[in-house]
Amino acid sequence: MTIETETWQHRDIMTNGIRMHYVTQGEGPLIVLLHGFPEFWYSWRHQIPVLAAQGYRVVAPDLRGYNDTDKPRTGYDVATLLRDIQGLIQGLGYDKAVIVGHDWGGALAWAFAVGYPQMTERLIVLNAPHPGAFARELRTLNQLRKSWYMFVFQLPWLPELALSSNHANAIGRMLRGSAVQKEAFTRDITAKYQAAMSKPGAMTAALNYYRQLFRTFPQQRPDEHVHVSAPTLLIWGEQDIALGIELTHGLNQWVDNLHIEYIADSGHWVQQEQPEKVNRLMVDFLTATR
Repeated sequence: MTIETETWQHRDIMTNGIRMHYVTQGEGPLIVLLHGFPEFWYSWRHQIPVLAAQGYRVVAPDLRGYNDTDKPRTGYDVATLLRDIQGLIQGLGYDKAVIVGHDWGGALAWAFAVGYPQMTERLIVLNAPHPGAFARELRTLNQLRKSWYMFVFQLPWLPELALSSNHANAIGRMLRGSAVQKEAFTRDITAKYQAAMSKPGAMTAALNYYRQLFRTFPQQRPDEHVHVSAPTLLIWGEQDIALGIELTHGLNQWVDNLHIEYIADSGHWVQQEQPEKVNRLMVDFLTATR
């Protein structure tokens, strides 16, 4: 399903020294939607109007380096990215928000709930591993094989060259190829992602998330400093080719109030492949915990 008419507004805000672009719709308590790689705010197009209709102010930013947000040469470490989110929330006049994230945005959502518990009202994560589980599973051959691309992204300039050529055609192939529901990524949809990733500086910025992650990968044991106290919903597309379902196991040791929902007929891009199911799960969780 493609939404033809935009029901949201495009705006900019200064946060943590950068200009961040975001779209917003609705009024009420704040929900912040954090996208992943190689996406931008548009990956939440199916969720924005639905959540706004539930009585929330929905904000979906382009993260640092993506699409229409500033693309500085530095600041792609997790601590700086979390300050971007903190500044966004406070700049919008709120002291807390429901934090929702997918893929890299999900990794930031987990980290934000850990580092900023007082600002995390509730947490919804889609196909992104809790940091403790990710540290645990990266020690297994199965997840190491699935995460091969993360190691390739550590190379200088070559990943940019490969992904940017032919108007970032590899981005479109990756999205469509890894999806179970191929109709979620028609040519006109993938063209939007390719255009966003083709903007000057965007590809290097996006890859720098992975490069900074490995440079600052935590040395502590995976059960340290990763406690989440906010009520949490984890939605997982079971046919994710990059993240094993084992990453959803054994999370209760780190998360106080956890509810997990699996969607069998979806790959990694779950909120786009199965938007109606994801929307229902999100609304039910928000209603039950409101």
